[in-house]
Amino acid sequence: MDIEEALYTTRAMRRVRPDPIPMDIQARILDAAVRAPSGGNAQNWKFLLVDDKDVIGRIAPLYRDAIDQLWKTIYAGRIAAAEAEPDLEESRQMKRVQSSAQWLADHFEEVPLFLFAFIEADPTGGSIYPAVWSAQLAARAHGIGSSLTAVLSLWYPTEVYEILGVPTDQNWIMACCVSFGYPTGRWGVAERRPVQDVSFRNRWGTPVGFSVDEPLWKPAG
Repeated sequence: MDIEEALYTTRAMRRVRPDPIPMDIQARILDAAVRAPSGGNAQNWKFLLVDDKDVIGRIAPLYRDAIDQLWKTIYAGRIAAAEAEPDLEESRQMKRVQSSAQWLADHFEEVPLFLFAFIEADPTGGSIYPAVWSAQLAARAHGIGSSLTAVLSLWYPTEVYEILGVPTDQNWIMACCVSFGYPTGRWGVAERRPVQDVSFRNRWGTPVGFSVDEPLWKPAG
C-alpha cells in the first residue's frame, strides 16, 4: 500500500466484524510496532494482545461505564452544544463521533482483537504512541481497522491490571487500548480542519505560510 494512502485513510474504525484476525497478520502488526522510534532505544514497552472472549467479557462492562463517564464529564459540554444546535455541521460531526464510540462500547465483546500498550515509567507517551501508530498503520495495510482509546486508563486502570495480570510493582503504565477488526464501513479520508487553522511558524500565532484547503492526497479515480 502507498504510504500516503495509509496515512490519509487510517482513521478510527470502531465498527468491525467479529471475524478473527489471522496470527500471521497479528505478527506483522506487532513486528511493525517494535520497529518504531524508542527514546534512547530503551524499548521499555510491553504489548498485550487480547482475543480471549472471557477476558474481553470481563473488561467490557468497565469499558462501557468508562465511556458513560466520558460523556458525562470531558465531552459533556460538546454534547450539550450539539444537542442545542443539531443542524450545525460541528454538531452533526460530534454526534457521529459519539455514535461510533458508543457502538464500540455496546459491542465490545464482539471485537476480535485488542492491543493493550504499556510503557515503563514514562507518562509522556513519547516512546509508546509511535509504536502504537505503527501497529495501526500496519493493520490498515492489511485491511484491518483500528481505534485507540484511553478511557480505561482514566477510570479503571487497577481493575484492568488485575484482569490482565499486569504487575503493579514494576512501574508499568497502561498507555492505551486499541481495538482491531475488519471494518463494516468504507475507508476514506477523514474530514479535518485545514492545517493553516491549527499551525504556526516560528512563533505562536504567526501564519504557517501556506494554505491547504483540500486534502493533498486523494484516491485514484
